[in-house]
Order: sequence, then structure tokens, then C-alpha cells
Amino acid sequence: MLDPSSSEEEDEVVEEERKVTQAPKTGAPRVSPNRTGESPGGLQPARTNNARPTSPGPSAALEKEKDDLEKMQREEEERKKRLQLYVFVMRCIAYPFNAKQPTDMARRQQKISKMHLQTVKDRFQAFLNGETQIVADEAFINAVQSYYEVFLKSDRVSRMVLSGGFSANDSRDVFKKHIEKRVRSLPEIDGLSKETVLSSWMAKFDTIYRGEEDPRKHQQRMTASAASELILSKDQLYEMFQQILGIKKFEHQLLYNACQLDNPDEQAAQIRRELDGRLQMADQIAKAGKFPKFVSKDMEAMYIEELKSSVNLLMANLESMPVSKGGEFKLQKLKRGHNTSIIDMGQEDENQLSKSDVVLSFTLEVVIMEVQGLKSLAPNRIVYCTMEVEGGQKLQTDQAEASKPTEKNMVICTATMPKLISYRIFLFCFQVVLHPTPNSPKQSEIHKMTVSKGCPDNDLRIKLAVRMDKPQNMKHCGYLWTIGKNVWKRWKKRFFVLVQVSQYTFAMCSYREKKAEPVELLQLDGYTVDYTDPQPGLDGGRTFFNAVKEGDTVIFASDDEQDRILWVQAMYRATGQSHKPVPPTQVQKLNSKGGTAPQLDAPISQFYADRAQKHGMDEFISANPCNFNHSSLFEMVQRLTLDHRLNDSYSCLGWFSPGQVFVLDEYCARNGVRGCHRHLCYLSDLLERAENGAMIDPTLLHYSFAFCASHVHGNRPDGIGTVTVEERERFEEIKERLRVLLENQITHFRYCFPFGRPEGALKATLSLLERVLMKDIVTPVPQEEVKAVIRKCLEQAALVNYQRLSEYAKVEVTPAKKLEDTLRLAELVIEVLQQNEEHHAEAFAWWSDLMVEHAETFLSLYAVDMDAALEVQPPDSWDSFPLFQLLNDYLRLDYNLCNGKFHKHLQDLYAPLVVRYVDLMESSIAQSIHRGFERESWEPVNNGSGTSEDLFWKLDALQTFIKDLHWPEEEFGKHLETRLKLMSSDMIESCVKRTRIAFEVKLQKSSRTTDFRVPQSICTMFNVMVDARAQSAKLHLCLSSFPCFLSRQYHSQIDDLIEETVKEMITLLVAKFVVILESVLAKLSRYDEGTLFSSFLSFTVKAASKYVDVPKPGMDVADAYVTFVRHSQDVLRDKVNEEMYIERLFDQWYTSTMNLLGTWLTDRMDLQLHLYQLKILIRVVKKKYRDFRLQGVLDSTLNSKMYETVKNRLMLEEATASVRDGGMLGISMKDSDEEDD
Repeated sequence: MLDPSSSEEEDEVVEEERKVTQAPKTGAPRVSPNRTGESPGGLQPARTNNARPTSPGPSAALEKEKDDLEKMQREEEERKKRLQLYVFVMRCIAYPFNAKQPTDMARRQQKISKMHLQTVKDRFQAFLNGETQIVADEAFINAVQSYYEVFLKSDRVSRMVLSGGFSANDSRDVFKKHIEKRVRSLPEIDGLSKETVLSSWMAKFDTIYRGEEDPRKHQQRMTASAASELILSKDQLYEMFQQILGIKKFEHQLLYNACQLDNPDEQAAQIRRELDGRLQMADQIAKAGKFPKFVSKDMEAMYIEELKSSVNLLMANLESMPVSKGGEFKLQKLKRGHNTSIIDMGQEDENQLSKSDVVLSFTLEVVIMEVQGLKSLAPNRIVYCTMEVEGGQKLQTDQAEASKPTEKNMVICTATMPKLISYRIFLFCFQVVLHPTPNSPKQSEIHKMTVSKGCPDNDLRIKLAVRMDKPQNMKHCGYLWTIGKNVWKRWKKRFFVLVQVSQYTFAMCSYREKKAEPVELLQLDGYTVDYTDPQPGLDGGRTFFNAVKEGDTVIFASDDEQDRILWVQAMYRATGQSHKPVPPTQVQKLNSKGGTAPQLDAPISQFYADRAQKHGMDEFISANPCNFNHSSLFEMVQRLTLDHRLNDSYSCLGWFSPGQVFVLDEYCARNGVRGCHRHLCYLSDLLERAENGAMIDPTLLHYSFAFCASHVHGNRPDGIGTVTVEERERFEEIKERLRVLLENQITHFRYCFPFGRPEGALKATLSLLERVLMKDIVTPVPQEEVKAVIRKCLEQAALVNYQRLSEYAKVEVTPAKKLEDTLRLAELVIEVLQQNEEHHAEAFAWWSDLMVEHAETFLSLYAVDMDAALEVQPPDSWDSFPLFQLLNDYLRLDYNLCNGKFHKHLQDLYAPLVVRYVDLMESSIAQSIHRGFERESWEPVNNGSGTSEDLFWKLDALQTFIKDLHWPEEEFGKHLETRLKLMSSDMIESCVKRTRIAFEVKLQKSSRTTDFRVPQSICTMFNVMVDARAQSAKLHLCLSSFPCFLSRQYHSQIDDLIEETVKEMITLLVAKFVVILESVLAKLSRYDEGTLFSSFLSFTVKAASKYVDVPKPGMDVADAYVTFVRHSQDVLRDKVNEEMYIERLFDQWYTSTMNLLGTWLTDRMDLQLHLYQLKILIRVVKKKYRDFRLQGVLDSTLNSKMYETVKNRLMLEEATASVRDGGMLGISMKDSDEEDD
């Protein structure tokens, strides 16, 4: 903004710009008639050159010209209207006395634009692609991936960005809410709290979101924007409303200077004139009876009282504005000279000023710059000056050398004086007497000092700078010639001061020198000042003006024109008169056609007024505000301000900035705009933006609607009790529009408030709907009525949400593809329901049952597509079970939807399929057991055979299937588990029995000699038993809901069967081992004493030993048996998976074979063992004992009575053989003996 003292060069530039601006205005009216007159000839060449059937004729061209002219005229009218409106707004900004900029408004965040959103998407995509240097763990990457896919890429977020209601803070809050559940679900880590993890994740999110931007610059930008959002200077407000109203900079300069917006006195006077005009207008309305149409005839008188009361309130506000620190006089009652009829003035003398009420305080500063002609003193002499103020006060300057009186300024301390005085300055015997006034020049001047007798310095001069500051309550001062009827009765030149005692009280005071109080004073209430011609018979003064009041006239005269204009302007502002005095020089210039030279003695304010008039601005400046319809003007400025606000960089949601609120409040108060009209216009503008897709805060709508409702129903929210028919009708219209808008927003709550943004908006919308449905402001609306409206909206919402979801999913026609798409659609349906619960459930807390109905309606729409997809599936296809599991896993965990309408429909749909599936699985398992065991090779497969593995896998799969179903209906779930328990028990029992039979058959077919080797199949059969027992236990644990007594019963039966079968298998295998030992003993029996074979064999050996070396007889039998035992032990130990079974087998094997040996020896108690028999038995017994001890057989079992019996018998026979045959050749039962293995 330019300073009021603009240069002439600036004026020339402005004038050129003004010419360009006024070109359409001045040129347009001349173009059309010329073209119209020239149309027969002027348009003929165009028709000749473009002779086509579609070319417009003369009438079309004239019509187009007419439309262009009308358009230009409309634009010109709009421009004038905006300029006039800007003048009113400027005055509100320049001198506010009713409102101030609020500092408690919520801070608005910077909104995200479409381009910024794309930038943020790119940054997150770069992070997910690993293109950034941010280190993150897998959990955080997964969280960001989910946030990117679900939130940032959502079309609802893009739509919210277009609505202008999406800020960076919203984006951050959504991510924080998104990760809180993830972080809470993470396992605990020692030394790392989840709050720390959450803070770390948010810091990384901020880094990704910010990208490569410098955080310091970002913080500075945010701080600056926040400051501008909170408070604005006057210059910033001017600039803002220039943008709002489309005012050019040079137009603002012209208006600013011409309106004297930097002059508080002029603005206060303008306000007084406006208020006086509004009071007069109220009187005119009362006299003429031109009232607005009210809802009641009784409101007309109330309307006049409200108008006057509002003006009185404004007067009180203006009166409370500080004027000065001077006088203490304040009016007891507000008094206006032109409207004394409506204000209780009390006694006339109660408000009369006295001389003591007018107090002036002057600040005087004297600076001695230089002393010239001081020659009589020595150069090194110290000099100083003193000042004697009228009344005896003396002051002294600093000291200086006589030869250097100009080295430094000597300042006399500032003094505050209550009156105009004279003062003397002394320098030794020299003095100078001065009489300063506030109008004295501020520049330093040289004064000649008077010299006393005998002083050699006759021509002594002193250079002084005298500054006397004008008090705030002194509006003007100077010398005037004056004469009046009641005061100043003699034509004389006096020193006058125009003093402002309060906002409505001014006085013309004449002073004499040395007097603190005025000699005479004139209170200007009720006077009208104007220029006048020179009065005959009055000598003195060159230019005249007067102050006239009924019964009194005071004539003033000044010595020059500029001083007269300044006096008239100051008194015009003081009197508050409606008539604006026009200087005779300006009148002459207006009347003369050629005279354009400005008056050289006119003040600068007059120069700016002339310049504004030259540029066509005078009509806007001098327009009387009382003659305008401020309701329509305010509606216009509020609408334009809202457009500007919604298009700025803040996510305002319709809220004005503090500066805008301040200007609009001041405009309404100053120009009498009714509060209901203001809020109705605001509501209308907000609804229009909301209907066009803009995001508007429902709390703001609620505030304005509540104000209007309270006013229309007579509750007087702003003290206004009158209600016009227009206000009531417009309120009803807006109420209906608001109801439709709110119902539409609730219907589209997922899209109007995506992810619960803006925070609390949906809850505020529901609250506002309840308020809108009220018939008045007292009677609450029945809850059933509100519930019915919301239920209807949510039913529509379910349809809208599912239609958009179906369009997004695009379900195909083919059965396989249709089932796949239906499954994907189910995932989207669950996602929608989860988002509703997460982001919108809190808003619908009072209507949670309606949200449950909404979810059921939403699911019922999906049920139609689901049923259609399942109908086209093949009858024995089980591909649809994942769909049931997906839906059931979500529904069973939702308290409200579990066993609801859709959930029961889902159970009814899938129960037959589950039963049929279990039937088929049972039949398939039974057939696989029968066929498998018939062809079973008993090769090891995992933990058992091929058939057993297939059986147990199918049982486990069926068991997992039933478990994963999580069937919600308890009775049917127990039925499934019972059936699975019975079927599993039967199948395991069949498997065990078939294995037992195969085991026995396998042993029967095997060898009975020491050539027998335990086959792999035998071990596999044992492993099948082990696996069967494990599967039985697993089935018992998993089917936990199975009745306890039945579970124990079936589990015990299967375990008993398996245990009994294992015992039988061990017995059979041990019997096999016993048979093999029996075959060895049978060979040894041939050497029994007294048999023919034994005698023959002994003779043959003895005879042969004379000629050749005969090997030890029978060691191959012992070695073969020992090898058989060791091999069998190793195979069983390595191949059988159950240690307990091996221990039992070894114990029983050892015991049975040892018993067999004991029995065999007992049968030969009376016979002496053959040396050959003895050696074999010693070898077998010792190796068996040692091998079984190594296999872990307990000592109690090893050292049994039978073993002791056998050992003792063999040791006895060994001693006998040593005596009889001369020794055992190194074979002995003693442990210390070393034997070859």
C-alpha cells in the first residue's frame, strides 16, 4: 500500500492505468450506435466475402452486438458494485470499533492438492521399491504396503482431495490408527516397548511423506502459515479483500488516499455521520410505515426500537474508544444534536462542558544546535545554556568549550507543560525569548539574542530546534479571527484549539498566553460548519467560514485558503453533520469546463479528493451508506469471501479465517446487517458448495442453523426479536435443503467421510440431522422418527456401497471364474465392513443397532450373488468351502453379526454340503483301507506304510477341515465332531486289525532258522501301530468340544485295541525268535549222551584227529545264532519308531529264550553235556547276556533266576569237562575269559 503522500509520477501512472480501465466504459456506448448506423454498408463486404447459407444475417450480427453491449454494461455495473463494496470494507478495516480478530479459532491445516497427493504416492512407492535410504523391518514395510494399497490408492481419498477437505494431518492420523493395531499385536521384546516402536514407525512415516524436503524449511513454512492464519495486519486485510473483490492496486491507492483511511479522526467522524443517518432512516421508516413484512404486525414497533437500540449500542462502542489521556469528561447520556428525540438527554446543563474539562498537555523539546558570534570568551572556557520556563522552572544543557560550540548538540531535557507558554534561553548575559505553538516549524532556525549593556558580542546568534508535539485530543489549532453571538462577541484574532473531549464531544477553545484553561469555549454539538463569503464590515482575515446552529452563528476567518480548508475539515469531522462542505475552489473547478489547474494553497487531502474525482472514484467515496441495501451487499461479499477461502491453501471446511471473520463481523455491526440474514446467506452458500462436492464442516452448518432456528422461533440469539416473512420462508427452504444434503451424506457416508475423515464430521452430521428434524427449538424430535430417517439412509447406503463394490469386482459369468470373483468380492465385502467398524462405528454409537441392520442389508445383497455363484457349481465340487471359511471366520468373531440373518443363511446353505462331503470322505477312506491293505507292500512311507499314511492323512485333513469350519451353530458342530470321532475310531480300528493279520501272515511265511532276518515290513507294521496311537491321541485333543465321557470312551477303546495288538505282535515275534533258538537246540540235541549219533560223532573225530587237524565242532552254529540276534536287535532298534515297544520286545525276547535254555538244560539234568554242546551253549548265553545288556535291558531282567540256573549249570559242566577232557580251549563262562568273536 502506498503512503498517502504519493508523488506526481505515481499519479501519472495511475491516471494512465485508469484510462485503460475506463476504456470499455467510455468506448462501448459509442461503438454500438456507429456500427448500427453503418450496418447496411459496413457489414455488406462481410456477407460478400463469406457468402454461405449458414452465415449470420444483419439481424444476427446486431443481436450479437447487443448481447456484447449488455454484457459490458453488466460487467461495468458489477465493477462499480464491487468498488462501492470495497469502500465500505476498507472503512471497517481502517477503524474497527465493534469487532476484533478472534484468537481462539481452531488452527486449519494445509490441504493436500491433487498434485501433492500424486507426489506422496510416488514417495511411498519409491520406499516400497527399495529406492530410498530408509532402513525398515518387514513389519513396517507390510504396514506401509497395506496403507499404500488401502488408503493412498483409494478413489475415495482422491475424491476427498478434490473436495478440499484432506490435509496432511488426516493422512498421518489414518496411518497412525492403521498401525496401532499392528504394533499391539506384535510379540513383546525385552527392552523395547511398543510405544517406542510406534514412535519409530511414525518418524519413518514422516520421513517418507516429506521426501527430500528440508524439514527446517517445512517447519518455517508451517510456522509462517500458522501466523498468517491467526492474525492479519490492516495491510494484509486490504490485500486480501482486493483479491476477493477483484480490486486493482491503483484503485485501492486512490480510494485509500481519498477516504483518508490513515486519519482516525476522519474515520470516527464518518462513523458518527453513518450512525446519525441510520437514526434518521429509522425515523423515516416509522413515519412512512415502510416496514419489512413481518410474521406479526406487532413487530413493526419493535423493529424501530431494535434499529435505534443497535445504533445506540454502536454509539456506546464508539464512545468507549480511547481519545486521549487528557480530560476526564464523559457524557452521562449519549447525545446527538440532530436526533435528540430518541435519546434521554436528562437535564440540558448536565452535559455542558466547563473550562476545567478541557485539559491539554504539551511535550516540548529544545535542542541547541549552534551558537554563532561568541568571541569575548577564552577558547577553553566551558559554556552552557539555561532555559527558564514560564512559571519558574529552569533547565540546563550539557557543557561545551567556547571555541567548539558546534561539536555536539546541547539538548535541554523534555518538559511536559499544561499550557501554551513563552520561554527564555540564557547564555551568560545573552537571552532569547520564543513563543512556540504545535504549528511552529520543526526545522532548526537561527535566532538573534538580545545583548545586555557592556557585552562586547553585539551580533550573537543561536540556532535552535524546537519541537512541540500535539496532544492526541488536540485536533487542530491556530490563529483565527472570530465573532459570535454568545461567545467571542468582539471581532478579534485569537488562538483557537479544537479539542476532542470524547468520541461525541468536541469544543472550540480560545486561549491566551500563560493560561492553562481556555478563555472561552464553544461546544460543537448541533452546529453545522460550512464555507462562507467574506463578511462586510469585518476587517481582518482573508477567507471566511462559519458554524451555524439554530439561534446562533459564529463567524471565523483565517489568513489563507489552506488553513481555512483544514479548519473546516476538522470541524466537519467534529460536528458529525450530514452535509459535507465543498471548498469554493472545488466548486469553481467543477463549474468551469477548462480549468484543471489545482489550487496551490489546497491541502494534500483536497489534492487526493480531486484526483479520486478525476478517476471516477468520487461517487463511491461520497456515497451515503444509509442509501444502500447492505443485506444484498453483505451477501455478495460473504459469498466472494467464502469462494476465496475455499480456494486458498488451507483445509478450512468452510470456516473463515480470523481476519475474514473480523471484517465480516465489523461490516454487519456497522451497517446493521441482521444476524439471521447473515447466517441464512452463509448456510445457502455452504449448502451450494457442499452440493457441488466441497467438504463443509457439519459443525459449522450446525452453528449457523441453530442460530437461524433460534431466531425464527423467537428465541432472540442476538437480541433481535423481529422475524420477517422472508427470513422464515428462506429458513424453511434452507432447512429442507439441509435435510436432503444430510440424508445424502449419511447415505454416502463411506464417500463423504472416507476413513472417518474429517475427524468427528460424521458424528456431527448425525447430530445436525437430529436438530434439523426438530419442529421447534424446544421440543425434541422423537427418537423413533430420527431412527426411521437414519435407517432409511443406511438401507440406501448398503445398496450404494454394494453397487460400487460390484462394479469394482466385475464378477464373471463362467462358473470357475464366477466362484473366484465371488471369493474376491467376499474379501472386499469383509474389508468394507471392517472399515465401517474401524472408522465409522464411533459416529453411529447411538445407532449401533442400525449399523447392524445396515451390515445385514449389505450382506443380503451379497448373498444374492453368492447364491447365484454356488448354484452353477458342479454338485460334487468342494471349491466353495474357502468361501464359507472366509465369511464364517469374520462373522463368528463379530458379536453383532454372529448367527445373524446372513450367517444363518450361510449355515443353511453349506450344512448339506458339509454332510455330503463327510459322507464321501468316509466312503473314500473305507475303500482306501480295503484296497490299500490288499496291495500293501509294507514299504516304509514316512511314519508308516503307504496305506496307513494315506488313511491318517485323510483323517487329519478331514479333521482339519471340520476344525477350520468353526461351525457357529453348537448342535450341528457337535454332531460333526461326534461323527468324525466315530468314523476315525472305526478307521483306526480297521487299520490296526488289518495290520495285525498281515503281521502274523508275514511271520508265518518267514524262515525258522538262524538265517531269519527281521524284514523291513515287520518294523513298518510296528510303526503303523505307533502312528495309529499318535493319530488317536491327536484326534482326541483336537475334538475338544466332543462330550468328555464319550471322548474318553472312544479314546480308551482305540488305545486298548492298539495296546493289545502291539502285545500280540511282540508275542508273535518273540515266539518266532524262540522257534529259531529251538532249531539251534535241536541241532545240539543230537550230541546228547547215550545216543548213537553222539558216540559215532565222537569216535570219528578222535580217529580223524590222529591224521589231520579237525576244527572246533559247532562254533558255526553258535556264531550264526549270535549274528542273527545282533542283526535282529540292530534292525528293530533302527527301524521301529517307538522305544517303549523295543524295550518290551527285548525284555520278552531275552526272558523267553533264557527260559527255553533253562528248560532244555533241565530236561538233561541227569545227562552230562557233550563238550560240543557245552561250548555252543556257553557262547550263546554269554553273547546273549552281553548283547541285551548293551541294548538297555535292565539288570533285574538280565540276572533272573533262570539265568542264574543256566549259568550255574554251564559253569558246573565246564568244571567237569576241564577235569575230564583237559580243558575248554579258551571257552568259559567266566567274564574274564577272552573269546574270539
